[in-house]
Amino acid sequence: MKTVTLSVESINSVIDSASQAFSGKAQGAYISFASLDLLWKVLAPNRMAIVKTLTGSEPLALREIARRVGRDVKAVHTDVQMLLKTGILEKTELGKIAFGYDAIHVDFMLEAA
Repeated sequence: MKTVTLSVESINSVIDSASQAFSGKAQGAYISFASLDLLWKVLAPNRMAIVKTLTGSEPLALREIARRVGRDVKAVHTDVQMLLKTGILEKTELGKIAFGYDAIHVDFMLEAA
């Protein structure tokens, strides 16, 4: 099973992980956000529903994604464009939308303000 971890990490932590990866240490698949607020903004509930629909799925056409999440194509198109820009989703050569993972692990800590 191919799993990606969504995390909240400082830029220094991301740089450290990248440095370790370049030196040959396996890091796993991560999508990191600079803050929890940014994670929630990028992966708002409607966008997360799209990612969830594509998790473990073959690439899908935009209309099929809209059908599966029960939303209109135009709204799904807007959300998919945001997820493509942030690198969370990918577009295949055939123009379908893909998420290359079978599972998502979310890892962050909430601390007192």
